[in-house]
Amino acid sequence: MRTTALGRSGTTVTELSFGAAAMGNLLAPVTDAAAAAAVDAAWNAGIRYFDTAPHYGLGLSERRVGEALRHKPRDQYTISTKVGRLLRRVREPGCSDLANGFAVPATHHRVWDFSAYGVRTSIEESLERLGLDRIDIVYLHDPDDHEEQAFGSAYRELERMRGEGMVGAIGAGMNQTRMLTRFVRETDVDVILLAGRYTLLDQSAAARLLPEAHKRGVRIVIGGVFNSGLLADPKPGAHFDYAPASQELLARALAIKEVCAEFDVPLRAAALQFPLLAPTVASVLVGVRSAAEVEDAETMMRHRIPEQLWFALRSRDLFSWHVPLPAPRRKKGA
Repeated sequence: MRTTALGRSGTTVTELSFGAAAMGNLLAPVTDAAAAAAVDAAWNAGIRYFDTAPHYGLGLSERRVGEALRHKPRDQYTISTKVGRLLRRVREPGCSDLANGFAVPATHHRVWDFSAYGVRTSIEESLERLGLDRIDIVYLHDPDDHEEQAFGSAYRELERMRGEGMVGAIGAGMNQTRMLTRFVRETDVDVILLAGRYTLLDQSAAARLLPEAHKRGVRIVIGGVFNSGLLADPKPGAHFDYAPASQELLARALAIKEVCAEFDVPLRAAALQFPLLAPTVASVLVGVRSAAEVEDAETMMRHRIPEQLWFALRSRDLFSWHVPLPAPRRKKGA
């Protein structure tokens, strides 16, 4: 599987990467055996980049990913985690953390902290949960409401830790483009993780963020390529960005699906491969909860897509004209 280096860090990621939110029992329980099988399936598929966070299942995702990778050669995979939410044990555990999206006992609560102390403490605690002595990539996790502290304290601490060798590449992960564009312009990040804003239904990142990242040599990891499910299976009741999709969005998704069908391409394959058309996009991060979902993602990533499909979508105004497309191949003899 193709790999790409992130900035000057030397850290590499595979073009398809493993999103481990579900390993923290996102919305519904996943057994330890199923979680381990999913990681093994990813490894067998050639995936070597695994993304997790303390937020996912109050540390459960980090523990499971760390355990599943325990006996894999450490120099053959890349792991990322995130900072911004410290986990603190509660005196009287609640029944469930489902209010925050995870089917785990509410043994801890999350404390937002983008201070230098919070960043270093978070990484030290993640290292313990993962069972590692270093983390390859660290993202500032959803600093939307903590902008000045994220730039003034958290980023600077990550930069120091990168210099110390405690972490490899550094960046920020969000589902908005404005702050990520600021990170690209004003800091020395290696990579950014963008969720939901560069998909077949939403190319808002193409206007400013992608060109700026390309100009400055910052790589992008794209998450949320299915926009919460609408691009996986567009039908009445499907969700877009965690809410029921509007009729307009559903109609667009169905129109895109129809064009894909004309070229014998599953919509899921087009959704997965579309972000990689942009030269600065290094990897597509797919959230999975089973070995079967990993295998499906690999199949969709390897499905051949004719270049004409992308131009057909553009010609029918089904996505932005800002989107970079491959140069049309010249006919023989032309």
